[in-house]
Amino acid sequence: MFSKKYLKTKPICKVTFRLSANEIGDAQNVNILGEFNNWDLNATPMKRLKSGDFSYVLNLEKDHAYQFRYLIDNETYMNDTDADAYLPSPFPGIDNSVIAL
Repeated sequence: MFSKKYLKTKPICKVTFRLSANEIGDAQNVNILGEFNNWDLNATPMKRLKSGDFSYVLNLEKDHAYQFRYLIDNETYMNDTDADAYLPSPFPGIDNSVIAL
């Protein structure tokens, strides 16, 4: 899931991405990949919290929509269940999550 906080002084939205331990089980690492980081597998590692949840905060331009996915333990891709939309990826039968700001 994610939360959005729009800044009053800049055309930026502070987005907090968060995956709960219930969603990802005993995952050791989670990365977030998307248009905002050129789908780089290592650009955006999420921080593991004491609760076992993973979280990451990004400042993204508002009035844009970004496709993204989570990568769990460098093996399993996962979409966000609270995404604003889903769009087909370049891979047949696979969708990407979308966050609209």
